[in-house]
Amino acid sequence: MSDTVLDPKERKKRYKKSLNLPKTSFPMRANLAQNEPQSQKRWRKEGLLQQVLDARRGDEPFIFHDGPPFANGEIHVGHLLNKVLKDLVVRTRLLDGRYCHYIPGWDCHGLPIEHKVVADLVESGKMDKLDTLDADTRRLAIRRACHAWAEKYKKLQAEQMQRLLTLADYDHPYLTMRPDYEESVLEVFRALFEQGLVYRDLKPVHWSIANRTALAEAELEYFDREDPSIYVDFETDDAAAVAAAFGVDPASFGDARPALMIWTTTPWTLPANRLIVVHEDFDYALVRLGERLTVVAEELVARVARAAGVADDALEVLATAKGSALVGLAYRHPFVDDAYAESGGRVVAGEHATLEDGTGLVHTAPGHGEEDYLVGLREQLPIYSPVRGDGTYDDTVPEWLRGLSVWDANPKIIERLRADGFLVHHVDFLHRYPHDWRSKTPVIFRCTEQWFIAVDRPTRRDGKSLRELALGAAEESIDFVPGWGRNRLRGMLESRPDWCISRQRAWGLPIPAFRTASGEVLLTAATLRAVGEVFGREGSDAWFQHSPAELLASWDPDSDPDAPSGVDIERLEKMYDIFDVWLESGSSWHAVVRQRGLGYPCDLYLEGSDQHRGWFQLSLLPALGATGQAPFRALLTHGFTVDKDGKKFSKSSGDALLVQDLLKDYGADVMRWWVSSLVFEHEIKVDLSFFDAAGESYRKVRNTLRFMLSNVDTPYTGEETATPAPTSLDAWILARAAELRRRVVESFRAYDFRQAHTLLFDFCNEDLSAVYLDAIKDRLYCDLPDSPRRRSAQATLGRLTDLLAHLLAPILPHTADEVHQALRGDEAASIHVSTYPEIDAPPLDDAWSVAFATRERSLKAVEDAKATIGFENPADVGLEIADPDGVLARVEAELVDLFGVSRVHLTVGDAEAAPTIIDLREEPRCERSWRRDTTVALRPDGGLLSDRDYEAVQAAAT
Repeated sequence: MSDTVLDPKERKKRYKKSLNLPKTSFPMRANLAQNEPQSQKRWRKEGLLQQVLDARRGDEPFIFHDGPPFANGEIHVGHLLNKVLKDLVVRTRLLDGRYCHYIPGWDCHGLPIEHKVVADLVESGKMDKLDTLDADTRRLAIRRACHAWAEKYKKLQAEQMQRLLTLADYDHPYLTMRPDYEESVLEVFRALFEQGLVYRDLKPVHWSIANRTALAEAELEYFDREDPSIYVDFETDDAAAVAAAFGVDPASFGDARPALMIWTTTPWTLPANRLIVVHEDFDYALVRLGERLTVVAEELVARVARAAGVADDALEVLATAKGSALVGLAYRHPFVDDAYAESGGRVVAGEHATLEDGTGLVHTAPGHGEEDYLVGLREQLPIYSPVRGDGTYDDTVPEWLRGLSVWDANPKIIERLRADGFLVHHVDFLHRYPHDWRSKTPVIFRCTEQWFIAVDRPTRRDGKSLRELALGAAEESIDFVPGWGRNRLRGMLESRPDWCISRQRAWGLPIPAFRTASGEVLLTAATLRAVGEVFGREGSDAWFQHSPAELLASWDPDSDPDAPSGVDIERLEKMYDIFDVWLESGSSWHAVVRQRGLGYPCDLYLEGSDQHRGWFQLSLLPALGATGQAPFRALLTHGFTVDKDGKKFSKSSGDALLVQDLLKDYGADVMRWWVSSLVFEHEIKVDLSFFDAAGESYRKVRNTLRFMLSNVDTPYTGEETATPAPTSLDAWILARAAELRRRVVESFRAYDFRQAHTLLFDFCNEDLSAVYLDAIKDRLYCDLPDSPRRRSAQATLGRLTDLLAHLLAPILPHTADEVHQALRGDEAASIHVSTYPEIDAPPLDDAWSVAFATRERSLKAVEDAKATIGFENPADVGLEIADPDGVLARVEAELVDLFGVSRVHLTVGDAEAAPTIIDLREEPRCERSWRRDTTVALRPDGGLLSDRDYEAVQAAAT
């Protein structure tokens, strides 16, 4: 370097040129919406998934199974939550050195798709043409339209899920409508049949009038609905018998005929009334309510009188009797003359009569309620249900009701009761009522012949019922995240009825049952196997294309011990119930996990909290029945997404946030960053402003990574492994990084993604940006390029960047791989093939804890001094700090950078004394580093430089 005095501008130019200024190919602007698809394309071209699986082959497996969404419509913010959480599980396990082959699936059959397809066919006029075809051809046409619909949306959803950067085997998904899957479902069904759990019976089930099919509990939603609440008198048939029951003189009744008062919120079920139930242990009162003479539970008399508007002076209790004394009393129907031709119209005992509501006497229609049905069976009554599948009455009811829908019948029945004097009281009330989850219409209880899986029959293998096995598994062998899921699942298992598995629709897997010429139902393990083989080859459309003889070509009735004697295959008729789609999706543990050799049981199922009554429960029951073992070791539950006011999103109303729209504005990594920040166990509020906040948080992390990359010699090989001194800032940050790695990996293993997110953000924002990176800027920029402490800092930055990229990779797969390429070079294998790097931090000197406590006091002192002294830059001051025990002296070389000042002078004063500010503004300042250390002097070029900076400028000029 020339000793010629330079012009100030020329000196400034030279000094700047001599600095080690940061440079990197990693851009400040992420442009995620444009760049993520490029990463996705590159990963697909490179066969990333196969690379990852090959790299993990032989490692301990982690079996994670996908609950299939319906292939119906675009994915929305609820899918975003679910699919990203699942991908976090997959990626964290892979980076943790586990073999996790994740196979996505789709639920393709069922009402959601058929409902939409049929509506389109009707709207287009094509349904009129289909109605002219024979039943099998018509069903096939509907099924083919449904198949095309499911294929269309499976493809669309797969594209959108991949755009969320999820790592799954999209080339080999499972679809419930594929032949191999359908055959596997029949294998599960056959196993349940062989365990004695399958039966067919006439039972009341939840019935969708709109879709004309039975529904399971999992297909119900509860909405507020206004219904009539009515109190009705049923006149007794024998006044003397009533008098005897209450121990009174029948002459005291005068001309009044005693009645039995019932209460109901379903007037439409009154035509099917056959019994009235009382509780044998309750006290019942014979009362005068104005001009009425009626029987009510004694405890409810006052409440009923108030409801009926009867004044106290018009109320008289004549006598009381136990419910047991009323059993056997006969009564007359208010408007159906011949309703009790077969031993109905009488009072019976029942434990389900309560004093919670009503009158204590329960109107019982065995064809329209679960408890009613059981009482009817006990009393050996024919199960009478006069309501057809379309919700209208048949011709067995009074003429004035025939052909009416049950909802239209309600007001007519009430008016008839009022006109004839049997209506005691009527009021409309608002209550929660079950609705068909697809049509959003109210359902009814209706008795039909259906197929069921029994939950209280013992299996032949274990001698225990499905309910017992499931409750045992929930208590002993299944882990729940969060823990409250255990009680939720247990409560649903305790109260659930037998599972109605049959539906009356076209789009689904047929239950392969036949009817013989004599009317018997033919379904055996051997016929299931025979039809299953056909379905496995051709798919379930074969049921509508082939005759019974063709479907049973491999079945030999003579070798089937369960076949009816003398069965004639040529005279068999096919039956047309289809399986509840929940049995199909609930068999995926077999159709996918076992059939593809992934292992069994699964380590984890992950879905929304509604799946305790849906997929979780309806996978558990078939698996326990078929194998005796739960299909999963753990259940993870997330909440629902709602808007910022707590209201549920609705696709039908157009307010659902679609993933495709969010991707355009934010990119997948920002959306994934948001998901990782959530307390996902509870209801999750969503608003676009939340994604804005996530984007800002993401940018802070990205800028931290960019600064680190810009100061590392790339491509980074990781070969520089010299251990920094325990008293260096590098040692301190590496120790912090090692602790970060431990805690983040533990959080990932515990599915605590929010904790991992917080740890990573705080490390970037605080440990790095606010402390370490700020402290080492001077040595990075101003030291000689090969100075030991600069090289140590660069090596440390390389290790930190590599670690951070790996820890962030499950959450930010595009950004992490982008960092990895910038760090390691474009030819490096994807970061997702590797595992978390180890951080071997050197032993940390305990002087660091004292140094950081002192730093807090020093920063405050410097900040306070700004107001009093008026300096602009902390480098304009020095600090005098007491260090009587010499602890800080061990890290003295790092204190200037750590405290951000020009000098630190250690004294032997009081350790508790506040740091003293030394005003250095009168002392020379280095024109290159702006530091005012003691070596700053006038140099030959006319500039003021410290010794370190002078040496660097000279080296740069040579």
